[in-house]
Amino acid sequence: MPFLDALNSLVWGPLTLWLLGLTGLYLMVGLRFMPLRRLGYGFRQAIDSIRNSQGEGDVSAFASLSTALAATIGTGNVAGVAGAISLGGPGAVFWMWLIALVGMATKYAESLLAVHHREVDDLGEHVGGPMYFIRNGLGPRWAWMASLFAVFGTLAGFGIGNGVQAHEMALALNKSMGVPELATGLVMAVIAFAVLIGGIERIGKVTEVVVPLMATVYVGGALVILLAHIGEIPAAFGLIFNDAFSGKAAAGGALGTVIRAGISRGIFSNESGMGTAPIAQAAAKPGDPVLQGSVAMIGTFIDTIVICTMTALVIVISGLYGSGESGVALTMSAFDKGLPGSAWLVTFGTVFFTGTTILGWGYYSERCLEFLVGTRAIKPFRLVWVAVVVIGAVATGGVIWTIADILNGLMVIPNLIGVLLLSGTVFRLTRQYDFGASRG
Repeated sequence: MPFLDALNSLVWGPLTLWLLGLTGLYLMVGLRFMPLRRLGYGFRQAIDSIRNSQGEGDVSAFASLSTALAATIGTGNVAGVAGAISLGGPGAVFWMWLIALVGMATKYAESLLAVHHREVDDLGEHVGGPMYFIRNGLGPRWAWMASLFAVFGTLAGFGIGNGVQAHEMALALNKSMGVPELATGLVMAVIAFAVLIGGIERIGKVTEVVVPLMATVYVGGALVILLAHIGEIPAAFGLIFNDAFSGKAAAGGALGTVIRAGISRGIFSNESGMGTAPIAQAAAKPGDPVLQGSVAMIGTFIDTIVICTMTALVIVISGLYGSGESGVALTMSAFDKGLPGSAWLVTFGTVFFTGTTILGWGYYSERCLEFLVGTRAIKPFRLVWVAVVVIGAVATGGVIWTIADILNGLMVIPNLIGVLLLSGTVFRLTRQYDFGASRG
């Protein structure tokens, strides 16, 4: 649709791209590159919380990370990477990496602020996120911007976190196994309702088991393919770096297309700057802002630097990115060419990645709606959410992707404005923190 395409280009225009990149860079420098230096610390705290999780909160740091990763590791890691490469060429992968590296600082800052300014709702659960840190951190005068984020977050979930995911899941199962799209939608809707009805605690219990399993199987399968073509990997990296600044492999041969494809799909994948993951982080124990920010930032690293890179290298090595295929279809073809019969890994990854994303985003959108109208909206929301799972499974993919992109961009702006205005709090709390102390 021309109108939606034009709006998408406006939302994801130079202003948003510069805002994302420069905010991440500003935070990274202001934090003295702490997210890169303390990456190992984040991993250790996430693992330690599995056996030692105390303090105020609803779930462990690992469970909150798993919930965030469940929402983050989705169709962006399979279809989104393929879409970026088919539109922007191999060079788009470089810009995905770059926005992820600076995005680690953004994810750290927004998650720190979410925990620092979180509240307890009428049901006794810890709630937080950009809508809360904007209102509580900046004061009542900024309540309008907090509400704006919550509106975008509620609506965006139905696109990026639901419709797109259900559509790609149904497409993958139909292509590989002939399963009718409607059947996929109905089964996933039942599963989603059964999990979401238990709130963050049940979501956390499910995701902390499923997320590590699905990531290990998918990445392990991709590694087998890459090891079988190990001699081609240096050339693939060379192509990525060369095309990142030339635009010759992009649609229309425009460098701007390469950059936009890489950054927009990168943000779609790792969600740094969108303000979504902090909603899950706000529910975590022990409720230490810096610790939880440190755990949150490793999600961006896992999502883009690890999982997206595996998908991208398989696609680039296959040479099929100019074939006209895109999305899940391109990734399946690339895997099958790299190792005949391995397309099932893409089906596996797509089904589990998209399924868990529907669960994680269900929690995000529910919290955004709760901020706007209170806890009375939770039960009706869950019913509408599972209905959209079915609708997304049978809908046309192109329009859903465009709407998802637009809503993603609209969430970014109020979130980043809030993070920038509260960056002094981020720097102060980080400087005061003792990273050598045991806080698991």
